[in-house]
Amino acid sequence: GFAVLSSLFIFPVLLIAYEIMYHFAQLRHAENERDRLEKEKLKAELQQLKGIVNPHFLFNNLNSLSSLISEDPESAQDFLDELTKVFRYLLRNNETDLTTLSQELDFIRSYYHLLQTRYGRAIRMDIQINKTHEDLLIPPLTLQLLVENAVKHNRLQKEFPLHIELMTAPGNKLAVRNNLLKREGHVESTGIGLQNINARYRMLQQPGVVIKKDEHSFAAIISLIEPGD
Repeated sequence: GFAVLSSLFIFPVLLIAYEIMYHFAQLRHAENERDRLEKEKLKAELQQLKGIVNPHFLFNNLNSLSSLISEDPESAQDFLDELTKVFRYLLRNNETDLTTLSQELDFIRSYYHLLQTRYGRAIRMDIQINKTHEDLLIPPLTLQLLVENAVKHNRLQKEFPLHIELMTAPGNKLAVRNNLLKREGHVESTGIGLQNINARYRMLQQPGVVIKKDEHSFAAIISLIEPGD
């Protein structure tokens, strides 16, 4: 009789425990499925953004090279060397999620050479990066998108150069800051560059870009990622 009573008591308990476990398993499966669909959606958005940004970047630089070939063949050769480095980096890193900050800085120095060839003394860049941060990780092309954004939305004149600063900040952060020299007339912002960066950081489950702006300057602050995070 005791065994029967125990069985009658234990069976409902086991049944309830099974129902709870099954319910949580279903919830976990649904969460995993939502995460998978969200990642697929982000990947699709990111691929679309890459398709918009890269042809624009290619067109601008090939146009600059074409002008240099006829005007200054020696400078055209230097420009072509740096352009080759830039596109080698693009091809190598376009399908990767992360690269080291050191590699990204090498790339941005070549990219800045292209800008300086094109704009001369109208643009200036200072890089102040703590050496201890150079092994941290960053989504490829993040710095290029932020620098390109600064160039797009500001006028570039020798008398009032656009000054872009790249600097590390506490908490494994990196800031890209520029003075504000608003172009005459309205420059429509598509937001593609920031969308691209934020999509990549969401894919990596990291905080997106933090914008700080006042009447004199604009700064975009991004996270540097520890290997293994």
